[in-house]
Amino acid sequence: MPPDLNAAADPSDRLTPAQQRALARTPRECFLHAMVQSVPFLLVLMPFGLLFGVVAGEAGIDLVQVVGFSMLVLAGASQFTAIQLISDHAPALVVIVSALAVNLRMAMYSASLVPWIGAANGRQRALVAYLLVDQTYALSIEQYERNPKLRLDQRLAYFFGAALAMCAPWVVASVVGYTLGKAIPPELALDFAVPITFLAMIGPMLRTPAHVAAALVSIIAALVFSFLPSGLGLLVAAPLAMLTGAWVEVLTERRKAARA
Repeated sequence: MPPDLNAAADPSDRLTPAQQRALARTPRECFLHAMVQSVPFLLVLMPFGLLFGVVAGEAGIDLVQVVGFSMLVLAGASQFTAIQLISDHAPALVVIVSALAVNLRMAMYSASLVPWIGAANGRQRALVAYLLVDQTYALSIEQYERNPKLRLDQRLAYFFGAALAMCAPWVVASVVGYTLGKAIPPELALDFAVPITFLAMIGPMLRTPAHVAAALVSIIAALVFSFLPSGLGLLVAAPLAMLTGAWVEVLTERRKAARA
């Protein structure tokens, strides 16, 4: 939670040199600082965007649709989910609901950002919601928690700097991937790319028992309900996995509290 800036000064709450430098930055400097700190993320984001463009082309989507997809959805995991379902000729409603389900974590991201930038006006909050992706959230929340005395304009400037540095290249990479994908011979099918990509995304995230339990339940449920048409089994597996993960997390916290 951000501190109460109107509260009486506490000697134990002195700023470190790094925090002093951060607090002294103008909004423009915060914006540029975020862009610089976003560079390492591009090493992963650009190849991922290229892959989306290639896979989208393989699914029969044209260039205008690829650009519109990347600009409007602006969410890699949801875009890959939608492309896979489109390739399987799933109904439009299933595609939309599945993509939304994959992006439910953004609701949790938004809730955790409210104490930091909730005082922004409606337009600013709407723009933050549009540009909120894993990378912009991770960078911003880390910056806010490390420098809790930043002003609102500094926080927003930092977020938008990170967003520009990562969201614009995502669209460009999608276009480049689509263009390069057209040069790949048809016999070199790329259907395997989507499941491999998701495995690469999920693997590093399995850090706690709750994560592992949710992943196992999602796999088992997806297999059990695979008989359902148009990928509907995924819509059943997803909430079961989330409930399992939440249940295991609650049990873990209770055990920690009992040991304390």
